[in-house]
Amino acid sequence: MTMRLAFVPGATPDKWARAWRDRFREPLELVAVEEDDQRQVLLDGRADLVLARLPLETDDLFCIPLYEELPVVVVSKEHPAAAYEELTAADLADEQFALGVPEGVPSGVEQLPFPSMSVKEAVEVAASGTAVVVVPMSVARLHHRKDVTHVVVTDLPTTRMALAWRKEVDDDRTQAFVGIVRGRTSRSSR
Repeated sequence: MTMRLAFVPGATPDKWARAWRDRFREPLELVAVEEDDQRQVLLDGRADLVLARLPLETDDLFCIPLYEELPVVVVSKEHPAAAYEELTAADLADEQFALGVPEGVPSGVEQLPFPSMSVKEAVEVAASGTAVVVVPMSVARLHHRKDVTHVVVTDLPTTRMALAWRKEVDDDRTQAFVGIVRGRTSRSSR
């Protein structure tokens, strides 16, 4: 039976998938999912585990926080912010935001009514110079283009990545994968 690991954009399951393949004969299938689907993929059985971006409603899930991601603003290479290595939320107060004003940014201007769009589309808007986008650094790297750059925003909250799985499916093979994620070697015990 194949173990299925879902992951959201920006997550990098490669090192854990490689360790799984080195230790177990059971195949591991990687399943890319959008953030909006990260919980549902577990509930409907399309995946056994998910590398998810918190927050995630976990009443019926086990969830292990893994690491934090820095928030960055994606801007056109021609944007004045491109000259900096770090900015604060206050530095973004007069910007237009393609995906809405992030919590913690004091909005000093009336926002344009952008239509609903994907992060990839929002990065295209940022490349045009019409707006900026605040996303986790891994997502900015995923959607990197030659005509944009990203700058860390030092005082916005980080996002957290976690490994989640259904409580009712907490079996030996799930725990074997959890052990890999937690850094256990093939010779260590729980």
